[in-house]
Amino acid sequence: MQSWSAKCLAVRRVTQDNQGKRTAGVDGVKSLTPRQRLTLVSQLHLTSAGHPIRRVWIPKPGKPDKRPLGIPVMFDRALQALVKLALEPEWEAKFEPESFGFRPGRSLHDAISAIWQALRLKPKYVLDADICQCFDGINQQKLLDKVGTFPTLTRLLKSWLQAGVMDQGRLFPTETGVPQGGVASPLLANMALWGLATPIKESFPRSIRRHGKQLQPWQPQVVIYADDFVILHQDRDVIQQCQHKAQQWLQEIGLELHPSKTRIGHSLTAVDGRIGFEFLGFHIRQYPRGKYTSGKTPQGVSLGHKTLIKPSKESIQRHYRRLVEIVEQHKSAPQEGLIGKLNPVIRGWCNNYSRAVSSQSFSQLKDRLYSKLRHWARRRHPHKSRRWIAAKYWLLHQGKGWRFGTKDGVWLLNHTEVPIVRHVKIKGRATPFDGNWIYWSQRRRHHPTTPKKVAKALHRQQGRCLHCGLYFTPEDRVEIHHIDRQPSNNTPENLGALHHHCHTQVHGEIRDLSTQSGTYDKKPTWRGAG
Repeated sequence: MQSWSAKCLAVRRVTQDNQGKRTAGVDGVKSLTPRQRLTLVSQLHLTSAGHPIRRVWIPKPGKPDKRPLGIPVMFDRALQALVKLALEPEWEAKFEPESFGFRPGRSLHDAISAIWQALRLKPKYVLDADICQCFDGINQQKLLDKVGTFPTLTRLLKSWLQAGVMDQGRLFPTETGVPQGGVASPLLANMALWGLATPIKESFPRSIRRHGKQLQPWQPQVVIYADDFVILHQDRDVIQQCQHKAQQWLQEIGLELHPSKTRIGHSLTAVDGRIGFEFLGFHIRQYPRGKYTSGKTPQGVSLGHKTLIKPSKESIQRHYRRLVEIVEQHKSAPQEGLIGKLNPVIRGWCNNYSRAVSSQSFSQLKDRLYSKLRHWARRRHPHKSRRWIAAKYWLLHQGKGWRFGTKDGVWLLNHTEVPIVRHVKIKGRATPFDGNWIYWSQRRRHHPTTPKKVAKALHRQQGRCLHCGLYFTPEDRVEIHHIDRQPSNNTPENLGALHHHCHTQVHGEIRDLSTQSGTYDKKPTWRGAG
């Protein structure tokens, strides 16, 4: 934390790479110039005290409630990024492999894959639990004792936790919890929840088999993602004991289970009129099947059931309402403008659920959106025939049928066009700090949120940035650069994957050369090309 280079990396992360770099705290500082960034680097010291954070209320998707978000000042953001650079590698080596939320290189798809692996061979009872006010209820002293760092950093962390919140001109104290929105807040929350899975599993011995007979029950399996977690076991009594142990453990750090969002269910049979459970927007359930349609063991033995993970009905309805909202807001917009607003929403949602059994959900959403777009087109031309309207807004696309698009080649992305690809779960305790750059570059290329152009460029460049030659990490922002500066030329040879800051630097060099010579028709020299 005394390294000048580390301070530069921390400042770059919050002032250039972070998407919230233009959001100001209570001091109103945002969008720093290069000279101001260097000044900020020289001011980063651990002896500084935390400043109050600015509270902003953001709506929860699909719910009338709002979530409090705290925005620290730019100085505190940079200092938190510096502290995170020092603490995160140590704690990534400590964190349990069952934890997947707010950790570099891990995602909700890894958590869903872990649940599928735990359920695919045997039906089980499930404790679907939610921690009530996870960020706001953490005991700060318990958290600082668990961090166990040197006194100077402990005082700095305490000043951040107790800096207070500025809401509508009034300062409110923060005696408990970790403010949401800070750079180090997710890491601190994971520190507070560290150790939840281990005592639950160690309370029950591993299964011991003698002469083909099971003498002791299997250990319960735990999957944690931030403030949501599930516990799986084939015995309901064990699940109830696990719930009691989890409640006791959480009470020690000032937290408790949400009474209305915590329930015990079963993956195959009905419990309280419900079969299966929902986790992170996915519906997880097992279906009884015949001999030839059921799942099978690795040895080929029929299981008699099939484990399927689909998008939940709530997430489907929330996504459809979002599409309807966009269509209603663009009643008078041109067709290109409407397509430009719909495509990112469709692509993002489909990529998120393309690792599940989503073909039927994608097809239904495609049909429902077509009906909405048909009403949108008829409302624009009430005196025209249906045939005329269809010929104007739906055109033949590459001989694959009619599609909503323009003659200029602007096409609406259909839900069914996104391929269904199974997700490969992360290896046990693997972290981006273990030095296995090839493994992490391949995972970045196959991540569901990585666009196709970026994935192909990462494959060609072997996971390295085309400008600086360094490997991409899971937290890096990757952008596509047109080498000949022609956005219409999307040939693979003309596209390169760069870091966000490298992309900015390349365009800055091009502008400087253009200013000096008046024109610039020479391709830049890529440092990582060799």
